[in-house]
Amino acid sequence: MSASHALFIALAGVGAGIFNGVAGGGSLISFPILLALGYPALTANITNTVGIWPGYVASAAGFRAEIGDQRDRLLRLAPIGLAGGVAGALLLLTTSSDTFDRVVPWLVLGASALFAAQPLLRRALDRGAAHPRPRPVLLVAGVFAASVYGGYFGAAMGVMFLAVLGLALPVSLAHTSGLRAVLSMIVNGIAAVVFLVHGGLAWEAVAWLALGSLFGGFLGARLALSLPAPALRVVVVVIGVGTAIKLFA
Repeated sequence: MSASHALFIALAGVGAGIFNGVAGGGSLISFPILLALGYPALTANITNTVGIWPGYVASAAGFRAEIGDQRDRLLRLAPIGLAGGVAGALLLLTTSSDTFDRVVPWLVLGASALFAAQPLLRRALDRGAAHPRPRPVLLVAGVFAASVYGGYFGAAMGVMFLAVLGLALPVSLAHTSGLRAVLSMIVNGIAAVVFLVHGGLAWEAVAWLALGSLFGGFLGARLALSLPAPALRVVVVVIGVGTAIKLFA
């Protein structure tokens, strides 16, 4: 690998890590870079999944304070994320992607709209209640669906998690972001394990992506925590809509 290619891939990892640390969508930075450098689509996808995983770990570390008091909740949600991530990774490796590719942009756009309308929807759903209520059925079904999508491709997986968690749980956006970071790390990690077993990765690209995403993931998490909740909501929606437009194109 030439020095210029290594630099491009490392910078792609930084960008992917920052976006994934804030809300998700980082794959739409790193994946096209790998394609532009000549990697076949399947090789680029699985190399990207494995390479950006350290960025999710760094992102979760950046949200450690928001995660600390939600350990019991994470223990209940982790198996759901693992199952969905495996299902999505196997779907990528064993089925034609044509139909799924047509549906994915609409899923991302829908998740973005749902996240944008979350405050209004929560007030409508909780009308008459003294306190906001958790919605366990929505939580389980939504986390599993977002995890299947994340194992398959992953772009804007974080936006989907934020949309589901924000409606299903009566917690702050910062705490929701912490949960999203850990669940994204779990889903991306189990998909990476499936791809490692399958083989066919470009290991030099994995190494440079990992290095860049490790730095970018922590930076993105701190950036998300520094933004006021309304501003973070706008950023997440912009990332989601931008991801959908990119996927449509």
